[in-house]
Amino acid sequence: QVQLVESGGGLVQAGDSLRLSCAASGRTFNSLSMGWFRQAPGKEREFVAHISWSGSSTYYVDSVKGRFTISRDNAKNTVYLQMNSLKPEDTAVYYCAARYYSGGYRSPRDYQYWGQGTQVTVSS
Repeated sequence: QVQLVESGGGLVQAGDSLRLSCAASGRTFNSLSMGWFRQAPGKEREFVAHISWSGSSTYYVDSVKGRFTISRDNAKNTVYLQMNSLKPEDTAVYYCAARYYSGGYRSPRDYQYWGQGTQVTVSS
């Protein structure tokens, strides 16, 4: 069993930056590939970014490319989402997700474990 705990959300102004963290329990973190998703009110959960178990491969939804960076520190069992140049449309609850197997990464169904989410609000 893997437990994920997100932190780092908050209320910021457009153009500001935030760094989200997701701490994972267990001793098999370096076997997990990790993702970040977000969900705005009334909308479906949306893929944001994914990182392979080694950190050598990363993927992003087009709307955040060049602004967001996903990274991981396997020694700390933590994955990060650095968010720069934030926009009001980035406002959502951000979720960390994890899975052991390879394959697709853009659907919530591709992940086995989820955190509780952290709220990010960007004011204009």
